[in-house]
Amino acid sequence: MNGFKYVLLIVFALLSSLNSSADNRQLFNGKDLSGWTHVGFGEFLVENGVLHTVGGIGVLWFDGEKIGNAIIRVVYKVKSHEDNSGVFVRIPDPPEDPWMPVHKGLEIQINGAGKTEYHSTGSIYTFTKATSQPTRVGEWNTMEITLDGVSTVVHINGIFVTEYIEGDIVPPKDNDGDPDRGSRPDTGFIGLQNHPQGKTVYFKEISVHPINN
Repeated sequence: MNGFKYVLLIVFALLSSLNSSADNRQLFNGKDLSGWTHVGFGEFLVENGVLHTVGGIGVLWFDGEKIGNAIIRVVYKVKSHEDNSGVFVRIPDPPEDPWMPVHKGLEIQINGAGKTEYHSTGSIYTFTKATSQPTRVGEWNTMEITLDGVSTVVHINGIFVTEYIEGDIVPPKDNDGDPDRGSRPDTGFIGLQNHPQGKTVYFKEISVHPINN
């Protein structure tokens, strides 16, 4: 490869990286909860540019728009395996209580102490197993949730964790707190879950990168 072609490849790679970063739209501004609405118990607080859970159970949802065909990037930190939260996607309507997203959307779990792979970090809660556990306790972790039509794919720290395709066979409900089975929409609202005191999870980035099909 001659020098000119090599320079062109480097320039192209840099431009692609810049364009990709520019397409990442931040939904959390690092200052306050503008654009977000909380339902249920407990709350989310913003301190020093970081969003964190306080008590619960509740859901903080982004009320600006429904999201589909996109990569949702969530940067989070836990201080113990028992810390508990979740990222909701495909919520069909504005939730008026914290259980509606559980039963009508999909929850990507954050909890390293889940009783099975169906309850562990990165699983689509009780729908799919987490095939790996890449979360690093005490460090910032990057979860990427790819919504592509009827497919929902989860990576954590660049490692594949799980995939759910609308219509896949899932285990039956084990208790009333498990999500209702049934179809989920291609697009929907997203949200974060907060749990009772002592299970705090921290977030410093929530962004969306559109997928052009």
